Amino acid sequence: MVKIKHNNFIDTVDEVLSGAKKEGVLHLYAEDKVLTGRTIQIKGKEMFHFGTTGYLGLEQDGRLKDAAIQAIRNYGTQFPLSKSYISHPLYSELESKIEQMYAIPPIITKNSTLGHLAVIPTLIRDEDAVIMDHQVHWSVQNACQLLKLRGIPVEMIRHSNLEMLEDKIRQLTSKCNKIWYMADGVYSMFGDYAPIPELLTLTQKYSQFNLYFDDVHGMSWKGKNGTGFVFDAIKELPENCIVVSTLSKTFGASGATLFCKNQKLREKIKNFGGPLTFSAQLEPASVAAAIASADIHLSPEIEWRQKDLADKIGYFNQLLSLGNLPIISKNDSPVFFLGMGTPATAYNFVQRLFNEGFFLNLGIYPAVPIKNTGIRITLSSHNQQQDITALAEAMEFHFSKALEETDNSENKIRRAFGIDSRKAEKISESKREDLYSEEKSTIQEIEKSEWNQYMGKQNIFDWEGLVYLENTFSQHPDPTNQWDFYYYTIKDNEGNIILMTFFTYGLWKDDMLATESVSIHLEEIRKTNPLYLTSKVLSMGSLFTEGRHCFINHEHPLAEKALKILLDKVEEKYNELDADMLVLRDFEEDNKYNKAILDQGYFKIDMPESCVIENQSWRTYEEFTKTLSSRSRKHFNKEIEPYEKCYDVVIKDKLNKSEIVRAYQLYNNVKDNNYAINTFRYTQEIFENMNECPNWEFIVLTLKTETENPFVGVMFCYKNNNHTYVPELIGMDYKWAKEYQLYRQLLFQTIKRANSLQFQKIDFGVSASFEKRKLGAQIISKVAYVQARDNYAMELMNTLQNDYKSIAKE
Repeated sequence: MVKIKHNNFIDTVDEVLSGAKKEGVLHLYAEDKVLTGRTIQIKGKEMFHFGTTGYLGLEQDGRLKDAAIQAIRNYGTQFPLSKSYISHPLYSELESKIEQMYAIPPIITKNSTLGHLAVIPTLIRDEDAVIMDHQVHWSVQNACQLLKLRGIPVEMIRHSNLEMLEDKIRQLTSKCNKIWYMADGVYSMFGDYAPIPELLTLTQKYSQFNLYFDDVHGMSWKGKNGTGFVFDAIKELPENCIVVSTLSKTFGASGATLFCKNQKLREKIKNFGGPLTFSAQLEPASVAAAIASADIHLSPEIEWRQKDLADKIGYFNQLLSLGNLPIISKNDSPVFFLGMGTPATAYNFVQRLFNEGFFLNLGIYPAVPIKNTGIRITLSSHNQQQDITALAEAMEFHFSKALEETDNSENKIRRAFGIDSRKAEKISESKREDLYSEEKSTIQEIEKSEWNQYMGKQNIFDWEGLVYLENTFSQHPDPTNQWDFYYYTIKDNEGNIILMTFFTYGLWKDDMLATESVSIHLEEIRKTNPLYLTSKVLSMGSLFTEGRHCFINHEHPLAEKALKILLDKVEEKYNELDADMLVLRDFEEDNKYNKAILDQGYFKIDMPESCVIENQSWRTYEEFTKTLSSRSRKHFNKEIEPYEKCYDVVIKDKLNKSEIVRAYQLYNNVKDNNYAINTFRYTQEIFENMNECPNWEFIVLTLKTETENPFVGVMFCYKNNNHTYVPELIGMDYKWAKEYQLYRQLLFQTIKRANSLQFQKIDFGVSASFEKRKLGAQIISKVAYVQARDNYAMELMNTLQNDYKSIAKE
């Protein structure tokens, strides 16, 4: 299979978080000599602390501190032995008190991450399956990766999408014994709840369906004895439900707990649950603190503590209701999320609140979609009413200031989050008094000479090329090959063009840039579900073109402002179309607009490398090989030139009907054997339209030894303004490919033809860069910028790619 450079999910995450770190809002250090919970000192400034997950403030309770100190004096700093052999003296007391709280014996683990690693591989049998909520905590998702090594199906659904969940259940019922759904009770970013009543209904409808909840953010502040949100919702734990909770965060100590009704299963997990067997046990101080906290949870005190926090949550909600801040998922949890939309606005707002003396958490990709960047505010018992009042006032005041300074708007944010969405406002005239933009829906509405002056020498998107593309794709009956076209021009008030580009809107496969193994797997599914894992995408350029799709006059003083206006315009179109993804491509890796684009809510991904040959002019093969490296020259002399004599090479302006059928057959051969860029299959009509466009020609190769047989190779080439030669697609008969070096011969005949036509440039496309480099191609790195409604597709592709990497290593 053809090798290409694929994007690395970790690189994308690293770039986003590194940007936040540079802005001074991540990877900070507390500087306090003594922590109280109410305030925290960062960079010499004392701030009110609205970022804790210790919602009841028990981590500062004197009883827990005293118990921990005494335990260290009595038993030491740790008990260095596996619990499988012996537990230290305090463990049995803690287990007894936790059982009193829940009326179920617990399994206690070092922390929830190790708890999931201990429980999930033991709980899930080889004949079972797992469905994960897209936003279930990372620790759950990580533990589920181990299941894939055993061949256990692990599926993912969009966040709390019950329709998608039920569809997955139906797909798995005939294949699996038990089906486990992994979810959070309270989700850590938006503070929203799992739809527990609806999930319980599904367990009654499907007997194989089981529930696994991570309820670490629902602990203590909710439920009888502080047993958490999930237990409060389900009242009594059913056989088909597992709950993992925590002794840290709101509980005030360390460790995690697991609850299941089935005693036999509980003992099995306890007997051999990975980290339960081989990891160190909780330190005596942690267990002692947890015992002291359990005593509070078993006393009436927990109720007034819960009420005190609930009153503060209610008070904050009341203050927020007086304003119009875009708070996501309004409810009675202590977690609030203020939508910012773009990272630039979030950075600005966080720094403003820091300066006012309030510490808040940044919520950014990958915890949330990049366009859903925002601020997580958490309330705790430490917060005083006057602190909450001051925070609400500061948020209301600085929100509008942050929007203004980052060229954002409340309405844009609401559209990004899908809340209280009014009609998106247009860019105000005051913002564009020195610039104005035009949007057209067809190239016919743009003057040919003007378009070609700025865009005309690029790939297949000169004016004539776009006529071909519109005629071919704009009204195509196949939805996978049907595109809408949008053209944008931005000029200054003297009519000078600063920016020009075009976008298309259509369906993309989510695995288009995934590794070949992932696409092969997904194509099997698409045999019965053709639109599986596809998205509606508004993209700069089109799937049929590549290269510099956006002209920007970099010397113009308003160039960056023009780009920002374009971003506003295409975001309006993106929302109007209700597209799933917005893509800007193909930019150079170190382009000067990188920060400006990222700040507007895009993340950057690597694109496959482009291959280009420029300014070649030669008359003999000897002159040609002098342009190559010594190694490439040997390759040409051994693998290419000797095989040329095996072929009859004909350049055709048109193909007859039988030749089109043959050419389309050869294209399909390549399509079926190459998933390097996994796009939808083009229909034969697209090739027939090439025949009607004078800018297309066909390089046809026939084996001299097979004169009675049809041609074995074809290159579909576009001639752009006597400047750029574009071998857009290729077709091959693989029966002859290896023996007669067919692919390499097609590449060379393309170079030879472009040279004879005296074209200055060959756009050689984005795959097989190793082969093209050997024939003198320059390799150009490119990036794209992406906005998406959610992270589901990208995270799923990353998960699948990791799966197949693991399989390949085996």
